[in-house]
Amino acid sequence: MSLVVAIQMDPIESIDFAADSTLALALEAERRGHSLLHYLPTDLSWRAGTVEAQVRPLSVRAQADDYFTLGAPERIDLASVDVVLMRQDPPFDLAYITATHLLDHIHPRTLVVNDPTEVRNAPEKLLVTRFPDLMPPTLISSDRAAIAAFRAEHRDIILKPLFGNGGAGVFHLPPGDENINSLLDLFGQLSREPLMIQRYLPEVRQGDKRIILVDGEPVGALNRVPAAGEARSNLHVGGEARPSALTARERDICAAIGPTLKERGLIFVGIDVIGDYLTEINVTSPTGIRQIDRFDGVNLAGLIWDAIEAKRAATPRD
Repeated sequence: MSLVVAIQMDPIESIDFAADSTLALALEAERRGHSLLHYLPTDLSWRAGTVEAQVRPLSVRAQADDYFTLGAPERIDLASVDVVLMRQDPPFDLAYITATHLLDHIHPRTLVVNDPTEVRNAPEKLLVTRFPDLMPPTLISSDRAAIAAFRAEHRDIILKPLFGNGGAGVFHLPPGDENINSLLDLFGQLSREPLMIQRYLPEVRQGDKRIILVDGEPVGALNRVPAAGEARSNLHVGGEARPSALTARERDICAAIGPTLKERGLIFVGIDVIGDYLTEINVTSPTGIRQIDRFDGVNLAGLIWDAIEAKRAATPRD
């Protein structure tokens, strides 16, 4: 089947050619004969009951110095395309939430991946709270007394914004660190959102596992090992990607959460596991598939497109 696919993403010229998962999805889509359109979240509009976007035809190729071509812009009704890939990076702010509301108008007649309602209902650090038995000790709160009590109990903690991404604003506060009140003051000036506080997991020195699930099933993983002197394992802040197989515990975690992901229409998900604990469920713009492909010789974008095509075929457009 040949599909018309609109990709809602950040500027394609700004991506990391070697690592970007959206580019991997675009390359696989074009290999399968699908037609691609590119637009930015700011190109999305609602008018008189119609969800429109100013799109540009897109072609891609696996050439680092010349990996895309964009055609002339045109305004279209997004209900006319077969699939929308919602792939812009967080932060998960009101602009992101508004985009999910607009895309709700066309889904599922136009298949939006991931389901915009469920993306809105499943921020990375909140969906995980549906599985408290799998998480490390965690507090979500703005209450300074509650935060102080949690720290007194667990001593060594991680403090991070609830709707951040890419490791931004993540702080490790070991016992005796005197910066917590200053950090709470700073976060309070930046937003009114609660914070996530977790017991520090020393196992992170051995890595923070990213596991990719497609339609609720685990299909690959990589380990991200933080650099010396760094508490964060994110690759763009110096974490090192290493190949990794799934442990029995990680398979149990995937089995526990997989049915919920499938039921919610979350086709492409990346979860984070440190030691024996699930820390995040990433549904907005998961990454990591290109690194896993290089390590394992697989084609995760192909598995994702298999799931998308099956879902599209099973969903009537009339």
